[in-house]
Amino acid sequence: MGDSSGSVSIDVERISFGGQEHHIQTNYGPVSVAVYGDQDKLALITYPDVALNYMSCFQGLLFCPEAASLLLHNFCIYHISPPGHELGAAPIPSDYPVLSVDDLADQIADVLDYFGLGSVMCMGVTAGAYILTLFASKYRHRVHGLILVSPLCKAPSWTEWLYNKVMSNLLYYYGMSGLIMECLLQRYFSKEVRGNSQVPESEIVQACKSLLQERYGTNVWQFLQSMNGRRDLTESLKKLECRTLIFVGGNSPFHAESIHMTSKLDPRYSALVEVQACGSLVTEEQPHAMVIPLEYFLMGYGLYRPSQWSSSPRSPLSPHCISPELLSPESMGIKLKPIKTRISLQV
Repeated sequence: MGDSSGSVSIDVERISFGGQEHHIQTNYGPVSVAVYGDQDKLALITYPDVALNYMSCFQGLLFCPEAASLLLHNFCIYHISPPGHELGAAPIPSDYPVLSVDDLADQIADVLDYFGLGSVMCMGVTAGAYILTLFASKYRHRVHGLILVSPLCKAPSWTEWLYNKVMSNLLYYYGMSGLIMECLLQRYFSKEVRGNSQVPESEIVQACKSLLQERYGTNVWQFLQSMNGRRDLTESLKKLECRTLIFVGGNSPFHAESIHMTSKLDPRYSALVEVQACGSLVTEEQPHAMVIPLEYFLMGYGLYRPSQWSSSPRSPLSPHCISPELLSPESMGIKLKPIKTRISLQV
Protein backbone atom coordinates (compact mmCIF):
# COMPACT_ATOMS: atom_id res chain seq x y z
CA MET A 1 0.00 0.00 0.00
CA GLY A 2 2.82 2.44 0.74
CA ASP A 3 5.36 3.67 -1.79
CA SER A 4 8.93 2.54 -1.51
CA SER A 5 10.32 6.05 -1.30
CA GLY A 6 9.19 6.37 2.30
CA SER A 7 8.10 9.96 1.76
CA VAL A 8 5.28 11.72 3.55
CA SER A 9 3.50 14.90 2.59
CA ILE A 10 1.28 17.26 4.49
CA ASP A 11 -1.63 19.57 3.88
CA VAL A 12 -2.66 21.96 6.65
CA GLU A 13 -6.43 22.10 6.33
CA ARG A 14 -7.70 24.21 9.18
CA ILE A 15 -7.18 25.54 12.67
CA SER A 16 -9.88 24.52 15.12
CA PHE A 17 -10.41 24.46 18.88
CA GLY A 18 -7.02 26.14 19.35
CA GLY A 19 -5.13 23.46 17.46
CA GLN A 20 -3.77 23.11 13.96
CA GLU A 21 -5.04 20.11 12.02
CA HIS A 22 -2.71 18.47 9.52
CA HIS A 23 -3.51 15.85 6.90
CA ILE A 24 -0.42 13.76 6.27
CA GLN A 25 0.02 11.27 3.45
CA THR A 26 1.99 8.39 4.99
CA ASN A 27 3.26 5.20 3.43
CA TYR A 28 0.02 3.57 4.65
CA GLY A 29 -2.45 6.15 3.48
CA PRO A 30 -3.61 9.53 4.80
CA VAL A 31 -3.89 10.31 8.49
CA SER A 32 -5.08 13.38 10.39
CA VAL A 33 -3.02 14.91 13.20
CA ALA A 34 -4.28 17.81 15.35
CA VAL A 35 -1.38 19.66 16.96
CA TYR A 36 -1.86 21.66 20.17
CA GLY A 37 0.86 23.74 21.75
CA ASP A 38 4.44 24.82 21.18
CA GLN A 39 6.21 22.35 18.90
CA ASP A 40 9.51 23.13 20.66
CA LYS A 41 8.15 21.32 23.71
CA LEU A 42 8.23 17.61 24.36
CA ALA A 43 5.81 15.56 22.27
CA LEU A 44 2.79 13.70 23.63
CA ILE A 45 1.12 11.43 21.07
CA THR A 46 -2.52 10.42 21.63
CA TYR A 47 -4.59 7.72 19.91
CA PRO A 48 -8.31 7.15 20.60
CA ASP A 49 -10.58 4.12 20.78
CA VAL A 50 -12.76 2.78 17.97
CA ALA A 51 -15.19 5.36 16.49
CA LEU A 52 -13.65 8.19 18.55
CA ASN A 53 -11.24 11.02 17.84
CA TYR A 54 -9.41 13.46 20.08
CA MET A 55 -12.54 15.57 20.62
CA SER A 56 -14.64 12.65 21.84
CA CYS A 57 -11.84 10.78 23.64
CA PHE A 58 -9.51 13.33 25.30
CA GLN A 59 -11.59 16.50 25.59
CA GLY A 60 -12.73 15.71 29.13
CA LEU A 61 -9.16 15.24 30.35
CA LEU A 62 -7.91 18.39 28.67
CA PHE A 63 -10.89 20.40 29.94
CA CYS A 64 -9.98 19.35 33.49
CA PRO A 65 -7.96 22.39 34.69
CA GLU A 66 -5.44 20.40 36.75
CA ALA A 67 -4.75 17.92 33.97
CA ALA A 68 -4.63 20.63 31.32
CA SER A 69 -2.09 22.69 33.27
CA LEU A 70 0.07 19.59 33.72
CA LEU A 71 -0.07 18.35 30.14
CA LEU A 72 -0.25 21.55 28.10
CA HIS A 73 2.52 23.23 30.09
CA ASN A 74 4.95 20.38 29.49
CA PHE A 75 3.95 18.97 26.11
CA CYS A 76 3.03 19.76 22.57
CA ILE A 77 0.16 17.33 21.99
CA TYR A 78 -0.16 15.48 18.69
CA HIS A 79 -3.62 13.93 18.45
CA ILE A 80 -3.53 11.18 15.82
CA SER A 81 -6.93 10.03 14.57
CA PRO A 82 -7.45 6.57 13.06
CA PRO A 83 -8.09 6.84 9.31
CA GLY A 84 -11.53 8.32 8.68
CA HIS A 85 -12.09 9.27 12.33
CA GLU A 86 -10.98 12.90 12.19
CA LEU A 87 -13.43 15.81 12.42
CA GLY A 88 -15.29 16.20 9.14
CA ALA A 89 -13.85 13.00 7.66
CA ALA A 90 -15.17 11.86 4.30
CA PRO A 91 -16.35 8.25 3.94
CA ILE A 92 -13.59 5.75 3.16
CA PRO A 93 -14.46 3.81 -0.02
CA SER A 94 -15.82 0.37 0.84
CA ASP A 95 -13.22 -1.30 -1.39
CA TYR A 96 -10.29 0.47 0.29
CA PRO A 97 -7.85 -2.13 1.77
CA VAL A 98 -8.14 -2.63 5.54
CA LEU A 99 -4.94 -1.61 7.31
CA SER A 100 -3.41 -4.11 9.70
CA VAL A 101 -2.55 -3.07 13.25
CA ASP A 102 1.10 -3.10 12.16
CA ASP A 103 0.27 -0.68 9.34
CA LEU A 104 -1.39 1.65 11.85
CA ALA A 105 1.65 1.47 14.16
CA ASP A 106 4.02 2.13 11.26
CA GLN A 107 1.81 5.05 10.25
CA ILE A 108 2.63 6.64 13.63
CA ALA A 109 6.34 6.30 12.85
CA ASP A 110 5.73 8.18 9.57
CA VAL A 111 3.96 10.95 11.48
CA LEU A 112 6.88 11.27 13.91
CA ASP A 113 9.31 11.38 11.00
CA TYR A 114 7.34 14.14 9.31
CA PHE A 115 7.34 16.37 12.38
CA GLY A 116 10.99 15.55 13.12
CA LEU A 117 10.13 13.94 16.46
CA GLY A 118 12.54 11.55 18.12
CA SER A 119 11.33 9.97 21.35
CA VAL A 120 7.80 10.75 22.54
CA MET A 121 5.35 10.11 25.35
CA CYS A 122 2.23 8.19 24.32
CA MET A 123 -1.35 8.16 25.62
CA GLY A 124 -3.96 5.79 24.18
CA VAL A 125 -7.42 4.48 25.02
CA THR A 126 -8.45 0.81 24.53
CA ALA A 127 -7.87 0.14 20.80
CA GLY A 128 -5.62 3.21 20.67
CA ALA A 129 -3.71 1.87 23.68
CA TYR A 130 -3.11 -1.36 21.76
CA ILE A 131 -1.80 0.51 18.70
CA LEU A 132 0.57 2.60 20.84
CA THR A 133 1.76 -0.46 22.79
CA LEU A 134 2.47 -2.19 19.47
CA PHE A 135 4.28 0.95 18.30
CA ALA A 136 6.38 0.93 21.49
CA SER A 137 7.29 -2.72 20.98
CA LYS A 138 8.34 -2.11 17.37
CA TYR A 139 10.08 1.23 17.91
CA ARG A 140 11.37 0.97 21.46
CA HIS A 141 13.87 3.81 21.13
CA ARG A 142 11.06 6.21 20.12
CA VAL A 143 8.86 5.85 23.22
CA HIS A 144 9.79 7.30 26.62
CA GLY A 145 6.61 6.29 28.39
CA LEU A 146 3.14 4.84 27.90
CA ILE A 147 -0.04 6.15 29.52
CA LEU A 148 -2.73 3.60 28.69
CA VAL A 149 -6.44 3.75 29.48
CA SER A 150 -8.39 0.45 29.61
CA PRO A 151 -5.86 -1.09 27.23
CA LEU A 152 -6.06 -4.19 25.06
CA CYS A 153 -3.00 -6.39 24.67
CA LYS A 154 -4.27 -9.85 23.71
CA ALA A 155 -5.77 -11.19 20.49
CA PRO A 156 -9.58 -11.02 20.53
CA SER A 157 -11.33 -13.92 22.24
CA TRP A 158 -13.84 -15.86 20.16
CA THR A 159 -16.62 -13.99 21.94
CA GLU A 160 -15.12 -10.58 21.19
CA TRP A 161 -14.23 -11.59 17.62
CA LEU A 162 -17.81 -12.71 16.93
CA TYR A 163 -19.29 -9.61 18.62
CA ASN A 164 -17.03 -7.35 16.55
CA LYS A 165 -17.92 -9.30 13.41
CA VAL A 166 -21.63 -8.71 13.99
CA MET A 167 -20.96 -5.01 14.65
CA SER A 168 -18.86 -4.83 11.48
CA ASN A 169 -21.64 -6.28 9.37
CA LEU A 170 -24.17 -3.84 10.83
CA LEU A 171 -21.79 -0.92 10.22
CA TYR A 172 -21.08 -2.02 6.67
CA TYR A 173 -24.71 -2.38 5.66
CA TYR A 174 -26.58 0.07 7.91
CA GLY A 175 -24.00 2.65 8.97
CA MET A 176 -23.96 4.32 12.38
CA SER A 177 -27.36 3.07 13.53
CA GLY A 178 -28.91 3.50 16.97
CA LEU A 179 -28.02 -0.11 17.85
CA ILE A 180 -24.36 0.41 16.96
CA MET A 181 -24.21 3.60 19.00
CA GLU A 182 -25.68 1.80 22.00
CA CYS A 183 -23.07 -0.96 21.68
CA LEU A 184 -20.30 1.61 21.50
CA LEU A 185 -21.62 3.58 24.49
CA GLN A 186 -21.63 0.35 26.53
CA ARG A 187 -18.01 -0.12 25.49
CA TYR A 188 -17.04 3.37 26.68
CA PHE A 189 -19.15 4.26 29.71
CA SER A 190 -20.47 2.79 32.93
CA LYS A 191 -24.22 2.27 33.26
CA GLU A 192 -24.31 5.03 35.89
CA VAL A 193 -23.68 7.73 33.28
CA ARG A 194 -25.51 6.00 30.41
CA GLY A 195 -28.76 6.40 32.34
CA ASN A 196 -31.98 4.39 32.20
CA SER A 197 -35.75 4.89 32.20
CA GLN A 198 -35.54 6.67 35.59
CA VAL A 199 -32.23 8.50 35.22
CA PRO A 200 -31.37 10.57 32.12
CA GLU A 201 -28.04 9.98 30.42
CA SER A 202 -25.25 12.34 31.40
CA GLU A 203 -24.02 15.26 29.34
CA ILE A 204 -20.79 13.44 28.44
CA VAL A 205 -22.80 10.58 26.94
CA GLN A 206 -25.02 13.00 25.03
CA ALA A 207 -21.94 14.78 23.67
CA CYS A 208 -20.38 11.48 22.65
CA LYS A 209 -23.56 10.39 20.86
CA SER A 210 -23.62 13.66 18.96
CA LEU A 211 -20.05 13.10 17.75
CA LEU A 212 -20.73 9.45 16.90
CA GLN A 213 -23.62 10.50 14.66
CA GLU A 214 -21.09 12.34 12.48
CA ARG A 215 -19.00 9.21 11.93
CA TYR A 216 -19.42 7.20 8.73
CA GLY A 217 -20.08 3.50 9.29
CA THR A 218 -17.50 2.37 6.71
CA ASN A 219 -14.78 4.36 8.51
CA VAL A 220 -15.53 2.72 11.85
CA TRP A 221 -15.81 -0.63 10.07
CA GLN A 222 -12.23 -0.21 8.82
CA PHE A 223 -10.75 0.33 12.31
CA LEU A 224 -12.89 -2.41 13.85
CA GLN A 225 -11.69 -4.84 11.15
CA SER A 226 -8.08 -3.88 11.90
CA MET A 227 -8.56 -4.51 15.62
CA ASN A 228 -10.34 -7.81 15.04
CA GLY A 229 -7.19 -9.05 13.31
CA ARG A 230 -4.82 -8.03 16.10
CA ARG A 231 -2.34 -10.44 17.64
CA ASP A 232 -1.32 -11.13 21.23
CA LEU A 233 1.34 -8.72 22.51
CA THR A 234 1.91 -10.49 25.84
CA GLU A 235 5.44 -11.64 25.02
CA SER A 236 6.36 -8.20 23.66
CA LEU A 237 5.36 -6.58 26.95
CA LYS A 238 8.33 -8.21 28.68
CA LYS A 239 10.69 -6.42 26.28
CA LEU A 240 9.26 -2.92 26.65
CA GLU A 241 11.93 -0.46 27.73
CA CYS A 242 9.65 2.38 28.81
CA ARG A 243 7.67 3.05 31.96
CA THR A 244 3.96 2.41 31.80
CA LEU A 245 1.01 3.86 33.70
CA ILE A 246 -2.30 2.05 33.19
CA PHE A 247 -5.75 3.37 34.12
CA VAL A 248 -8.82 1.18 33.96
CA GLY A 249 -12.41 1.77 34.99
CA GLY A 250 -13.73 -0.68 37.53
CA ASN A 251 -16.76 -1.29 35.29
CA SER A 252 -14.83 -1.48 32.02
CA PRO A 253 -15.47 -4.50 29.77
CA PHE A 254 -11.66 -4.62 29.43
CA HIS A 255 -10.93 -4.63 33.15
CA ALA A 256 -9.57 -8.21 33.20
CA GLU A 257 -7.34 -7.56 30.21
CA SER A 258 -5.84 -4.47 31.85
CA ILE A 259 -4.98 -6.53 34.92
CA HIS A 260 -3.49 -9.23 32.70
CA MET A 261 -1.36 -6.62 30.93
CA THR A 262 -0.11 -5.17 34.21
CA SER A 263 0.85 -8.63 35.47
CA LYS A 264 3.10 -9.11 32.43
CA LEU A 265 4.92 -5.78 32.74
CA ASP A 266 7.97 -5.28 34.92
CA PRO A 267 6.45 -4.19 38.26
CA ARG A 268 9.41 -1.87 38.88
CA TYR A 269 8.43 0.28 35.92
CA SER A 270 4.64 0.02 35.75
CA ALA A 271 1.56 0.84 37.80
CA LEU A 272 -2.15 0.11 37.51
CA VAL A 273 -4.73 2.60 38.70
CA GLU A 274 -8.28 1.28 38.96
CA VAL A 275 -10.95 3.98 38.97
CA GLN A 276 -14.09 2.78 40.71
CA ALA A 277 -17.60 3.22 39.30
CA CYS A 278 -16.21 4.10 35.88
CA GLY A 279 -16.30 2.59 32.40
CA SER A 280 -13.44 2.27 29.91
CA LEU A 281 -13.31 5.91 28.88
CA VAL A 282 -11.76 7.28 32.09
CA THR A 283 -10.52 10.34 30.17
CA GLU A 284 -14.13 11.47 29.73
CA GLU A 285 -16.05 9.89 32.58
CA GLN A 286 -13.67 10.60 35.49
CA PRO A 287 -10.71 12.65 34.24
CA HIS A 288 -10.06 14.09 37.73
CA ALA A 289 -9.10 10.59 38.92
CA MET A 290 -6.16 10.65 36.50
CA VAL A 291 -4.52 13.85 37.74
CA ILE A 292 -2.57 12.70 40.81
CA PRO A 293 -1.19 9.48 39.27
CA LEU A 294 -0.24 11.41 36.10
CA GLU A 295 1.51 14.05 38.16
CA TYR A 296 3.60 11.49 40.03
CA PHE A 297 4.34 9.56 36.86
CA LEU A 298 5.57 12.67 35.03
CA MET A 299 7.54 13.95 38.02
CA GLY A 300 9.90 11.04 37.45
CA TYR A 301 10.76 12.60 34.09
CA GLY A 302 11.41 16.00 35.62
CA LEU A 303 7.99 17.35 34.61
CA TYR A 304 5.78 19.35 36.99
CA ARG A 305 2.69 21.48 37.03
CA PRO A 306 3.44 25.19 36.36
CA SER A 307 3.46 26.35 39.98
CA GLN A 308 6.05 23.72 40.83
CA TRP A 309 8.40 24.41 37.94
CA SER A 310 12.05 24.95 38.82
CA SER A 311 13.53 23.95 35.46
CA SER A 312 12.77 24.28 31.78
CA PRO A 313 9.92 22.30 30.21
CA ARG A 314 12.34 21.55 27.39
CA SER A 315 14.64 19.50 29.64
CA PRO A 316 14.96 16.08 28.02
CA LEU A 317 12.81 13.16 29.03
CA SER A 318 15.24 10.56 30.30
CA PRO A 319 13.88 7.19 31.42
CA HIS A 320 17.06 6.76 33.45
CA CYS A 321 16.28 9.69 35.74
CA ILE A 322 13.04 8.23 37.03
CA SER A 323 13.19 6.40 40.32
CA PRO A 324 11.16 3.18 40.72
CA GLU A 325 9.95 4.56 44.05
CA LEU A 326 8.05 7.30 42.20
CA LEU A 327 5.64 4.70 40.88
CA SER A 328 5.20 2.96 44.20
CA PRO A 329 1.66 3.03 45.64
CA GLU A 330 2.91 4.79 48.74
CA SER A 331 4.44 7.68 46.80
CA MET A 332 1.30 7.99 44.70
CA GLY A 333 -0.73 8.29 47.90
CA ILE A 334 -2.95 5.35 47.06
CA LYS A 335 -3.53 1.84 48.39
CA LEU A 336 -2.32 -1.24 46.60
CA LYS A 337 -4.56 -4.29 46.43
CA PRO A 338 -2.40 -7.09 44.98
CA ILE A 339 -1.62 -5.52 41.61
CA LYS A 340 -4.32 -2.92 41.22
CA THR A 341 -4.62 0.50 42.75
CA ARG A 342 -8.06 1.79 43.66
CA ILE A 343 -8.92 5.46 43.48
CA SER A 344 -12.11 6.79 44.93
CA LEU A 345 -14.48 9.20 43.23
CA GLN A 346 -13.14 12.05 45.37
CA VAL A 347 -9.59 11.91 43.96
